[in-house]
Amino acid sequence: QVQLVESGGGLVQAGGSLRLSCAASGTIFSINTMGWYRQAPGKPRELVATITNIGSTNYQDAVKGRFTISRDNAKNTVLLQMNSLRPEDTAVYYCRAFGSRDYWGRGTQVTVSS
Repeated sequence: QVQLVESGGGLVQAGGSLRLSCAASGTIFSINTMGWYRQAPGKPRELVATITNIGSTNYQDAVKGRFTISRDNAKNTVLLQMNSLRPEDTAVYYCRAFGSRDYWGRGTQVTVSS
């Protein structure tokens, strides 16, 4: 009944930019935080950035100053603006919405070429 649909992934050269979007639909109860996580081949899934329902943000150190997370509570969407992309940013990026419950999107591939 709850779906998180990511879009905006793709292939980009190092130094380029992408904007990821996640739209939530269905019945979502008591969601406090939305965010983005990523998983590179052979690596565990890791936090990229989160944003709470009052706008507090948290970023992984590796993306600070390059990525910006934003949220539209009325539309139940979360965005991730990714600038100055590096090959090490290559991963599947997952949208997450959580609070008393935990929802995950299917992921979108981001590939950064050198």
